[in-house]
Amino acid sequence: MSTRRSFIVGSTLACSLSALPAFARSGAARLADDALTLWYDQPAGPWIEALPLGNGRLGTMVFGRAAQERLQFNIDTLYGGGPYVADNPKFRDALPQVRQLIAQQRWKEANELTSEALMGRPIKQMPFSGAGDLLLDFPGLKGAARYHRSLDLDSAIALTSFFDGSARHQREAFCSEPDQVTVIRLEVVGDGVINLDLGYRHPDYQPYGGFGDTKYDAHGVVYVGAPWDHRESLHAEKRPAALTVRADGSDALLIEGRNVSAFGIAGQLRYALRVQAAGDGQIEAIGDQLRVRGSRRLTLLVAGETSYVNYQDTGGDPVATVRQHTTMAARKPFARLRDDHVKAHRALFRRLHIDLGGHEANARPTNARIQDVPQQPDAALTAMYVQYARYLLMSSSRPGSQPANLQGLWNEVLHPPWEGKYTININTEMNYWPAGPANLGECLEPLLKMVEDLAVTGARTARDSYGARGWMAHHNTDLWRATAPIDGPLWGMWPMGGAWLCTTLWQQFQYQPDQALLRRLVPLFVGATEFFLDTLIQDSQGHGLVTSPSLSPENEHHAGVALCAGPAMDRQILRDLFDATLAAQQQLGPVDTAFSQTVRQARERLPADRIGAQGQLQEWLEDWDAGAADQRHRHVSHLYAVYPSEQVNVRDTPELAQAARVTLNARGDESTGWATAWRLALWTRLGDGERAYKILQGLLGPARTYPNMFDAHPPFQIDGNFGGAAAILDMIVQSWGGEIHLLAALPKAWPQGRLHGVRAHGGVEVDVDWQDGRLRRLQLRGPAHASVALRCRGRRLALRLDAQGRARVAPADFGTGA
Repeated sequence: MSTRRSFIVGSTLACSLSALPAFARSGAARLADDALTLWYDQPAGPWIEALPLGNGRLGTMVFGRAAQERLQFNIDTLYGGGPYVADNPKFRDALPQVRQLIAQQRWKEANELTSEALMGRPIKQMPFSGAGDLLLDFPGLKGAARYHRSLDLDSAIALTSFFDGSARHQREAFCSEPDQVTVIRLEVVGDGVINLDLGYRHPDYQPYGGFGDTKYDAHGVVYVGAPWDHRESLHAEKRPAALTVRADGSDALLIEGRNVSAFGIAGQLRYALRVQAAGDGQIEAIGDQLRVRGSRRLTLLVAGETSYVNYQDTGGDPVATVRQHTTMAARKPFARLRDDHVKAHRALFRRLHIDLGGHEANARPTNARIQDVPQQPDAALTAMYVQYARYLLMSSSRPGSQPANLQGLWNEVLHPPWEGKYTININTEMNYWPAGPANLGECLEPLLKMVEDLAVTGARTARDSYGARGWMAHHNTDLWRATAPIDGPLWGMWPMGGAWLCTTLWQQFQYQPDQALLRRLVPLFVGATEFFLDTLIQDSQGHGLVTSPSLSPENEHHAGVALCAGPAMDRQILRDLFDATLAAQQQLGPVDTAFSQTVRQARERLPADRIGAQGQLQEWLEDWDAGAADQRHRHVSHLYAVYPSEQVNVRDTPELAQAARVTLNARGDESTGWATAWRLALWTRLGDGERAYKILQGLLGPARTYPNMFDAHPPFQIDGNFGGAAAILDMIVQSWGGEIHLLAALPKAWPQGRLHGVRAHGGVEVDVDWQDGRLRRLQLRGPAHASVALRCRGRRLALRLDAQGRARVAPADFGTGA
């Protein structure tokens, strides 16, 4: 096994070699390079084969096509509609009657009244829209031999290389966070030049290639005609009247458009993309196209922006912004643009290294590896899956950007599935599960900022709809921070979205404790807690304080009925919320004694978790599980207590942990992408590495992972990538119950490996190596003199970090068996 130093040297060498096409690299160099590289021997056909770039605000999908490259763009604030309020004015008056109908189990009437008087108007939220494509046509290109395309996670650079006759073409693309532009570098070596016609295509309402009906060959690729000559139409006739594409100086193209109207809310955003070219040869902007002739080296700079200022203000100037970004970037030589981008990326990316062995698999194309996972387990692909998720989180959630949504930052159409927004009854929270342990605390900032916005819009909903203090949100929100219930009573009448976001922030805070962050969290937690202090009611059967109306997302306890009072998940989230509020106030001080006492009393009156007649952890207050409409439902909401919470665990609550196992066995291992990832995380937290590994193989295989490694719900949802990565890290290092658990769910398939830079609670970084399934080496870094409790294979070790915040632990320190 290589040392950490040799890994860094190898990564540096791999970066320098990444500029070479596949055929030009030696076998050893190829394997070193591909340990952190997605690579393919054919261009992308449909969108789910393209490679994602992003800097938080601007996203780019690179298809790597030779004769006509397609670059598809997203801007993080390009949603439909504009500022709006969806709270139903009938809500407050109807609420007592809905609660009474639920208490009387008059389900049909409760559904009908909820639908008419409680659901938001409109009943849907605004879609996250694509920003269109740049199509780069290369007239005169005759072929593409010895083709190779890749995405190097260590440098965040997409590379395409091929030969046309004796001319070698190389194209690099990256999305720079320092310069806020996507950079495309085109070079030709040998007997050839670059001739380019560049145009813009407005996005469609539906995917051009579709998600669900695409057929793949043995390599997971489908094409029309020769792969290198894949061409698509600009379909200019579909451009909306508000769209303009024009020259903006002699070397630039400016695209200006408007967002879509949706569900009765008029579009109120303007957006702009600007493409500026620099290089040798002849460059000219003519009409709605950019033309280049006779170039040998060409750099394209693309910036995108909308007029969004905040959820109440759409008065920004996107044209001025994109001109500024492209003009400033054009003043830098390409080498500096590249160096600045790589340096900023690696400052975060290189904090964590994972090696599970199986490096020989890196010599095969990524899509072929995914296709073969069920028959050919691939430990190196598992390690890359973790790093790919870290890359995606860095690319879709950075300070100053919007949070990662259902599709992170990448979507090719105007109206994606589920509007591509924020589903906060699991999916948004799952997006951030890896932020703490994967050592990417900065990526949490956009989520925190969104919660701060929701605390304002959600205060209106709390006041006007519930007559309550504080703030709340239901099961979805969007760019405009809507907080009313949507979709319908089967899905939307759930008041816990804001509370779960709060517990997510608190769980991530444990990995990177910070007083400045704590000062921002406390008012959010207090406001969320105040809402429930005002709205919890006494259960009609005397069980205690419960939420009503609510549901257990998104499951039916009787056919066509989800509405209920006090489901298990609500009670579990409230316990965590109340505990977080009390702990955060205690740490920050001074403590409001009267408020704290009220919170403690309310917590004590929440009904405890229950074990049902089947031995399962009950999903509802009543033992309705056996009669539930869907016994294998994708949601496992009542197992929140196991993960991401730690209320139910194998150490402290073994009977409840066993009941959770019964529930999981009944639910089954196979589900949608994100639901498979949650099952993986749950079995991991329950300490069953072999069961977790079995589920992981299903997640990594072609049924749940697309050729570009995007998670397949299907269609694409990014939460499975993030949830799966968090669970893989948890198989090796877990943090709960005041302890760091080492090799807690390590499967036999990974007999040796290393995980360096993973974070644990208390702000402790862990480097762990193992061999033959046993601990070999352990180093810790954290706050000076911090107390740390470790557990490995049932053996516990307490220690204190030294004055430099470090400790080295030998396996023998745990005693025999570690």
